Amino acid sequence: MIIAVDFDGTIVKHRFPRIGPPIPGAIETLKKLQQECHVLILWTVREDEYLQQAVDYCRNNGLEFYAINSNHPDEVVGVSPNYSRKLQADIFIDDRNLGGLPSWDTIYNMVHFKQTYEEVILGEKIINEVKEDEGIFRRLFNF
Repeated sequence: MIIAVDFDGTIVKHRFPRIGPPIPGAIETLKKLQQECHVLILWTVREDEYLQQAVDYCRNNGLEFYAINSNHPDEVVGVSPNYSRKLQADIFIDDRNLGGLPSWDTIYNMVHFKQTYEEVILGEKIINEVKEDEGIFRRLFNF
């Protein structure tokens, strides 16, 4: 899959124009997704030196993106034929999603197992209900 990933509030906490502290699990999860052959595009409003700081931050943490704010690394805004500001991504990971940014464990599971957020939440609810039922069963029969 092609996955577009925001930077501020998604990989690091919001501190723009500075680089905020890392969001736990972000870099590790993204590198794991790359190892599974997913294509990652950095998708951010940062420009110029602020964009370069974000790229450098990721690179210094072992994360290289296929492209930055474009569908292909060779695209040039306003110059490349067929250039489009709209990314052709399968998934967008952004803290501004409806409902906010799920944990990076949840994000990984959604991508890896091709689940929707609803399926993940429903699955967690079912698991919690089973755990509660086990607890009641064990209490009733002194297990």
